[in-house]
Amino acid sequence: MVETTLNYKTDEVIEAIADYVINKKITSQEALDTARLVLIDALGCGILAQRYPECAKHLGPIVPGTVVPNGARVPGTQFELDPVQAAFNIGCMIRWLDYNDTWLAAEWGHPSDNIGGILACADYLSRKRISEGQKPLSMDVVLQGIVKAHEIQGVLALENSLNRVGLDHVLFVKVASTAVVTAILGGTKEEVVNAVSNAWIDNSSLRTYRHAPNTGSRKSWAAGDATSRAVRLALMALKGEMGYATALTAPVWGFQDVLFKGQSIKLARPLDSYVIENVLFKVSYPAEFHAQTAAECAIKLHPEVADRLDEIDKIIITTQESAKRIIDKIGPLNNPADRDHCIQYITAVGLIFGNITADHYEDEAAKDPRIDLLRDKMEVIEDERYSKDYLDPDKRSIANAVQVFFKDGNKTEKVEVEYPIGHKRRREEAVPLLYKKFLENLKTRFTCGQSENIFNLCCNTAELAEIPVTTFMEAFVI
Repeated sequence: MVETTLNYKTDEVIEAIADYVINKKITSQEALDTARLVLIDALGCGILAQRYPECAKHLGPIVPGTVVPNGARVPGTQFELDPVQAAFNIGCMIRWLDYNDTWLAAEWGHPSDNIGGILACADYLSRKRISEGQKPLSMDVVLQGIVKAHEIQGVLALENSLNRVGLDHVLFVKVASTAVVTAILGGTKEEVVNAVSNAWIDNSSLRTYRHAPNTGSRKSWAAGDATSRAVRLALMALKGEMGYATALTAPVWGFQDVLFKGQSIKLARPLDSYVIENVLFKVSYPAEFHAQTAAECAIKLHPEVADRLDEIDKIIITTQESAKRIIDKIGPLNNPADRDHCIQYITAVGLIFGNITADHYEDEAAKDPRIDLLRDKMEVIEDERYSKDYLDPDKRSIANAVQVFFKDGNKTEKVEVEYPIGHKRRREEAVPLLYKKFLENLKTRFTCGQSENIFNLCCNTAELAEIPVTTFMEAFVI
């Protein structure tokens, strides 16, 4: 067992995480191939997000004009920042549009949020090494880090529900990023333990910014904040900052007693590559994942109802307990962050327009009176089978159904989708669309030539793994 400077035995969860990031070599080809898809999808989402001023205003140095020698690059910009601020920038832009990957269990989250810290540290360290006459890191380090961050965050999420105690899932981003980036930066197992213990002691933000009446844009930068804090904690640990062996389990003062109602934080399964192999992609629609299948249902019904909106009497959305709890919203929706977390809004847009894009959440689109007219006619009900299958480890479905009833007594069929296109069970169908999404997102920011160059760098896992991190990051400089 690793011992911190307090000479107590380290909490088993912290010990297991540290052992995993230091000693585990990821060999699963499926995991590494998926990590490549996760990387390009997350960066594509971030590039697309830079079109939106509310995201762009958060990018760059904290103090304008700051120059950082050997700084980490922010894809899609000319910024070269210290790795803490670069991690915030990258994490913020990846999460801004709610379009990157998702993991659903007792806790929810978006494991590619960790890429902010991973890329920033890998680029910073590589540029530093080059300045010292050493070789830069290869992208294999990034792919390995993505798999490990997904695994830590996702396995913690399997049975530890932060949302049930009012805490936000980005704590698991902070813990996962802290462990992985400390290892990438050259930390020992003891230094990983010290950094991760401080991440738990930091605790988490409240979830209030994800729920009425406080839903707001913080949900779009909270993960960037978490992964950037992880980089700071990692750098402190590498300078010899102490850790706290029983940060989780200490009676009265530990995380479990203070913030988790005395419940034990546990790892539901050994850490390997399970999470990334089963991660969910948002292939077609930028919307909260519990509503992805509702979006598919609505778009299937669009041709049948688009010309009969005035004739609709009611719309029934059948869903799972988690969606009912977090995205079933009535009344005013105050901003894009509120709208993309409302199953009624998402369904209404799909029925009216036959498509859902990030622009549909902006204020101008939300003025369309038809959206709220349809929302007022919606009833959201839980199907217990959907809720059961959602938690079944062999299924992990995210089912929704939509049925439209007309004033003349006629009705559409009840359109049901149990597995969204981004689900592992539909991976073969999804991959070509993920590539298409990536290239289209690149072209919103780069020339066709630069977009094609970036795309070609990312098409093969083995070839990408051998590319220096600096070469990869240079390709994204605007």
